[in-house]
Amino acid sequence: MYRAFRVFRADVVAIAVLVASAGLAPAWAKPTAVGDLTSRDAVLNWMLRYRAKPVSAQVPAVMGAASRFGAFRDIDSAGVFVGFAAGVLASNPAKAEELVVRMTAMPPEDHWMIVRAIAYSGLANWKEILGRVAARMPGRKVMIEKYLAGKLPRLDDFAFPAEPGVLNRMRDAVSGIFDEKRPRRTGFEPSPDVIDTYWGYYYATRDYPPVGSLIAMLPWSKERDKVEKLILGSMAKYTLSLNAARDPALLSLLKEAGPRQPKDTAKILDEIVEAAETADMPRIRQDALAAIDDLRRKGPGSKRDVSWWGQLGQGALSLGCVGAAALGQAEVGVPCVLGGALSSGFLYYWNQQ
Repeated sequence: MYRAFRVFRADVVAIAVLVASAGLAPAWAKPTAVGDLTSRDAVLNWMLRYRAKPVSAQVPAVMGAASRFGAFRDIDSAGVFVGFAAGVLASNPAKAEELVVRMTAMPPEDHWMIVRAIAYSGLANWKEILGRVAARMPGRKVMIEKYLAGKLPRLDDFAFPAEPGVLNRMRDAVSGIFDEKRPRRTGFEPSPDVIDTYWGYYYATRDYPPVGSLIAMLPWSKERDKVEKLILGSMAKYTLSLNAARDPALLSLLKEAGPRQPKDTAKILDEIVEAAETADMPRIRQDALAAIDDLRRKGPGSKRDVSWWGQLGQGALSLGCVGAAALGQAEVGVPCVLGGALSSGFLYYWNQQ
């Protein structure tokens, strides 16, 4: 078992080194020209820089490039792209349908990403847009029908441990992003790729709602029963601290959010802020690994409950920081730390023992 922990620790240390080196270049540097994108990791790098010059008209071409580089073949590791596309649509309601139509030029097998991005966008007219473009994506008829019928979750449908009012406050933080008429909190359980999705949404918008969703997961970092929730909460905590250490705007968001949280969540958020300000993220990582190890040793029942989780995102660690480090892309202004990539990667190693 400890062999797996050593492997994971080595990967995370490499990521931490990348984060530290991110300060060597100006933050929020201009995005790379779309025509210069040569890999999936280059697309990710472009997304991280997007808010420096948010030209939404370029996004369909960038998502097309991601498609060519195979970003959507592994659904479990594509969440960051889905979240980014959803965030762009949410930020450009008047252009959303036009952007969607242009994205449908990608191969039909990748149209699932477009359908999910529309549903995740939270646009007031997302159903109308999805209905109008359905004919362009006939291979996704069943998926489209299930979203329209409410049988598949949107981003504001995932259940968290906090009280129901939290998601409503998140929704109100940015007007127009969430559909006011839709019932909330239908109880769908989030998974590692949803953490990726929240980060992608944040990269596209720099708005509070996706950050608020990650904050809502923080009580799970104290979970003592279900290992999958402990890992989700731990990865939300770790990625928030690591990103906040290099993103002053995100750090400010976390500080402002603290007083509005329940007492237990606010305490965890204080730990994150302190870790970000003192560059003490390794302690958060070590505490998370120790808690997960302790819960695992309580008995085989928990492991049986999450045996399928180990199959998620087996290639996730090739995306994001690990891939970016190999390509020398450490100059990105915001640390390219993807929560789901870390959590699903850990679960893969965990489940092999």
